[in-house]
Amino acid sequence: MRSNRRSKTKLMNDINVVPYIDVMLVLLVIFMVTAPMMNPGQVDLPQVSQSSTPAPAPLEVIIKRDNSLALRDHSKGDEESRVSREELVSILKSRQAGQSGQAGQSEQAVVISADKSVRYEEVINVMDVLQQQHIKKVGLLMQAKK
Repeated sequence: MRSNRRSKTKLMNDINVVPYIDVMLVLLVIFMVTAPMMNPGQVDLPQVSQSSTPAPAPLEVIIKRDNSLALRDHSKGDEESRVSREELVSILKSRQAGQSGQAGQSEQAVVISADKSVRYEEVINVMDVLQQQHIKKVGLLMQAKK
């Protein structure tokens, strides 16, 4: 008798997907109708006039292994000349005076390149000298690993 009862209440293993298809079609129609109505966002970028004069080439302060200083002016060529701290200060003062005399010119940039065996303190001392001369554009030159 029990075997008859089980055959009458058979479990259903199927899922009815028709309601899901109806919902998907309604969503598709909604997206198709609303997509052309949406305006793509446009960004108005600020405009800047180009400078008529190029930026001056940076001065390169070289700190060698023996803590001596050399100066390379890239605007006059790639020749370096040995300088003392006092000479460096006077050159920077004259450069700053020349830059301030020219209207519209940006401040003179200075790049420090030091040998890797030079103590960090020496680099900081040179940076301190540059800061005392009110030079704001200071960079450190380095070589990329190969």
